[in-house]
Amino acid sequence: MKVDKFSEEVIRAMIDDDHVRAHRARGLSPDRPAMRGTAQNPDVYFQARETVNSFYEAIPEIVQGQMDKMAGLVGRQYHLFDYVGAPDAERVVVLMGSGCETAEETINYLVERGEKVGMVKVRLYRPFSLEHFVAALPATTKIVGVLDRTKEPGSLGEPLYLDVMSCVSEHFANIGKVAPRVIGGRYGLSSKEFTPSMVKGVFDEMAKAAPKNHFTIGIIDDVTHTSLDYDLDFNIEPNNVVRAVFWGLGSDGTVGANKNSIKIIGEETDNYAQGYFVYDSKKAGARTISHLRFGPKPIHSTYLIQQANFIAVHQVNFLERYNVLDTAVDGTIFLLNSPFKADEVWDNLPRSIQETIIAKHIKFYMIDAHTVARELNLGARTNTIMQTCFFAISGVLPQEEAITQIKKAIYKSYGKRGEAVVRQNYAAVDATLANLHEIKVPSAATSKIELPPTVREDAPDFVQNITAKMMAGMGDFLPVSAMPIDGTYPTGTTQWEKRNLALEVPVWDTDLCIQCGKCVLVCPHAVIRSKMYDSGLLADAPDTFKHTEARWKGLQEQVYTLQVAVEDCTGCRLCVEVCPVKDKSNVSRKAINMEAQPPIREAESKNWDFFLKLPDIEAANAELQFNNVKNVQLLQPLFEFSGACAGCGETPYLKLLSQLFGDRAVIANATGCSSIYGGNLPTTPWSKNSAGRGPAWSNSLFEDNAEFGLGMRMTLDKQVLYARELVSRFRNEIGEELADGLLNANQSDSAAVEAQRQRVAELKAKVTSTDSAMKDLLSLADVLVRKNVWIVGGDGWAYDIGFGGLDHVLASGRNINIVVLDTEVYSNTGGQASKSTPIGAVAKFAMGGKATHKKDLGMIAMSYGNVYVAQVAMGANDAQVVKAFIEAEAHDGPSIIIAYSHCIAHGIDMAKGLTQQRLAVETGHWLLYRYNPSLRIESKNPLQLDCKAPKLPLRDYLYNENRYRMLVQSNPEAAAAFLIQAQDGVKAHWHKYEQLAAQDS
Repeated sequence: MKVDKFSEEVIRAMIDDDHVRAHRARGLSPDRPAMRGTAQNPDVYFQARETVNSFYEAIPEIVQGQMDKMAGLVGRQYHLFDYVGAPDAERVVVLMGSGCETAEETINYLVERGEKVGMVKVRLYRPFSLEHFVAALPATTKIVGVLDRTKEPGSLGEPLYLDVMSCVSEHFANIGKVAPRVIGGRYGLSSKEFTPSMVKGVFDEMAKAAPKNHFTIGIIDDVTHTSLDYDLDFNIEPNNVVRAVFWGLGSDGTVGANKNSIKIIGEETDNYAQGYFVYDSKKAGARTISHLRFGPKPIHSTYLIQQANFIAVHQVNFLERYNVLDTAVDGTIFLLNSPFKADEVWDNLPRSIQETIIAKHIKFYMIDAHTVARELNLGARTNTIMQTCFFAISGVLPQEEAITQIKKAIYKSYGKRGEAVVRQNYAAVDATLANLHEIKVPSAATSKIELPPTVREDAPDFVQNITAKMMAGMGDFLPVSAMPIDGTYPTGTTQWEKRNLALEVPVWDTDLCIQCGKCVLVCPHAVIRSKMYDSGLLADAPDTFKHTEARWKGLQEQVYTLQVAVEDCTGCRLCVEVCPVKDKSNVSRKAINMEAQPPIREAESKNWDFFLKLPDIEAANAELQFNNVKNVQLLQPLFEFSGACAGCGETPYLKLLSQLFGDRAVIANATGCSSIYGGNLPTTPWSKNSAGRGPAWSNSLFEDNAEFGLGMRMTLDKQVLYARELVSRFRNEIGEELADGLLNANQSDSAAVEAQRQRVAELKAKVTSTDSAMKDLLSLADVLVRKNVWIVGGDGWAYDIGFGGLDHVLASGRNINIVVLDTEVYSNTGGQASKSTPIGAVAKFAMGGKATHKKDLGMIAMSYGNVYVAQVAMGANDAQVVKAFIEAEAHDGPSIIIAYSHCIAHGIDMAKGLTQQRLAVETGHWLLYRYNPSLRIESKNPLQLDCKAPKLPLRDYLYNENRYRMLVQSNPEAAAAFLIQAQDGVKAHWHKYEQLAAQDS
């Protein structure tokens, strides 16, 4: 929509300066001392509450007066309740908010066709004015349908419905007339679509002799049967509106390009423009769908496009996973970004796509945007190329004008990043038209490619019947009965997703590999795994399955395999970057190298399936100690294939946690990136081992997650106390030896924990009594096996909004573990500055560079004396990371690990994320240390620095990142000043820690 802004003169005219001055005079001031906010007793509180009545009674007329005043100034007339529809309407709906646009659009369509329907728009909800509402209601009204966009379980109805019901009942009782019937229903919860077909469905229900009350619209309720039927094919959109749908990948620039298109068309033409963006709940690298409308009249369609006349698919693999042409109308223009040549692309389409193109007379265009982008050094960002294609073939603007406007938008978007970036994008525009091809559509489908099932046939029933439908974008059609009533979902479901995002994937070179495990450790999505096993298990291995002799002292007879799940890989390249081995004859080649995924997909999928059948090494294995990277790589990760950004710096830490302690971990997760890639439907990466054990995960809010986790710890501690009490009480029944073993087990490592599990299993098998207390013991027996509580969150939680709770947990003395995934910015909510954001960094709310230094969370935690504190960076010292996690878990008290996590919000090449971590340490921006209170017992200083003094200037780290470089472009003087302050801060910070670490204990 076009926005007609009020002028400053109009805004000033709406403000009564006398009222402003009167308000100011009521402010607290020591010149006019007064007291407010008193604690009132029952003798006067009730009376005080009633003093506000006259003010609330006066508000409706005051608000209406201001609406009338604004109408006199700008010509826009609003009322407390506005009616639209037939003057003699018999069926009237009542709504407020954005749903009114869809309802009005539908009502106008129906009225033109003779329907007596209408709507009352609620402008002022509270105080709800009976007088004004009744005045807006047509006298001919027979039935009122109230639509609420909320759900209040246990109530007789939703809030707006109850107000309207009271209003109608009171008014018509007072005048002695029969009141219209009032029914209510719910729609649109959690941004669920509200379409013209649903509006019509409500009106159709209201026309029945016995309409359903307390209904729902837009879902299928097969449990309490509240839902209304409606015609999914009902459509009222005019043909003169361009309706374009773009399928993109998070971080490929599709959404940004479409927002630019909206600005170009909305600002530079007479057309109206609208955009809705549907984001996959996973992070960058997941699906995005952009819905854009352009037309000559204001657009009131506040819902997603149902019938598109332009469809662009920017990622060819979507053709295998989604019905991308489902919304296409006859004659739709279809644009595909494909790696195939123009004369090959048709034969590489799935057969069902070909059939749809033919049946709907679709005009088909293609471009290999990835190749164009690669040749122009644009990396994976194809947004400018695909945007140019849209303008070239959609006809929204004349082509020459469109190219000019695109280049203007490029300069506006990328000017701050430097002239080189602008020129690259200009070149992409110029190169696009030469590589855009219209494909002649044959008269018959010829493809032999069939769409694969959403999930494999061996997936569990829940995944087959529910998860798969959500994965396919069909979640809207799942009935109420399919939903778990307590919100509990199975774990380990990402393994069924197979997103096939990467065009290139890592391939292992058996001859070069030294089996160090670094690639396994840093892989953000756990797609690189290693196993050591007996060679006899290779009998049924696929021909392409790779293996070599194991390089472990004393285990040389074993076989080693490094396997990649190519269908789950995001192609981030961190594994290649971290690999320490180079081919002496070809230094560009390492022990792991990127190769094209499509040619090896089928073979490597079979290899992966075989690899999974090989036995996992258990953490309780007596032959190995899992205290170093080389050995830890062999442990099964219980966090796999997350929806995090390609190259994510956070997830390797969580994967490591799951490898070391996942079979006994309870995780309290703070809302943020870790909740989106970790606990978001349809799938979750938290998994379980062959014994059925794995992390138990629950999410809470920024402000209370620390307390949430503390509550878990306190509950477990109480349960353990009670279970131990019962073991002591039933010592004779249990047996002295078993009881002593259960009570005295130290459980200091995985082997000891496994031994305790065996004792608990023996206890369960031994106890047969029906005594109530004995039943309690059986129900609590599992808590006798050590459980770890891990509180997980980002810096926005730990440094800012949840800091008070975090501090409370640190002061509690409880045996609880905390992991802070520190990206130094609010990564999940738009890139706002946090108290972790360093000085000089550009972020939202600090666009001129953050003016203060980063908060020292580690020093605050160390001040308690009994808290284990570690600051780590996997790219700088992976051995220290492993050591810190093991020590933190072993510490009998609070522990906190602050983990440097490179992030796409930093504006870096994510493949170089580990290099940035190393530079952060080598320049002194990020110190590595461990503060272990238990060292005092050995008369040692608990603070141990795990890094050397800074050896590089800070600029070597900072100016690899856009968050710092942007300021150099926009305000070089400020950037230079910040750099001096930051460098001084680094020196002071290092000297402080150096002195503390050098002190005698």
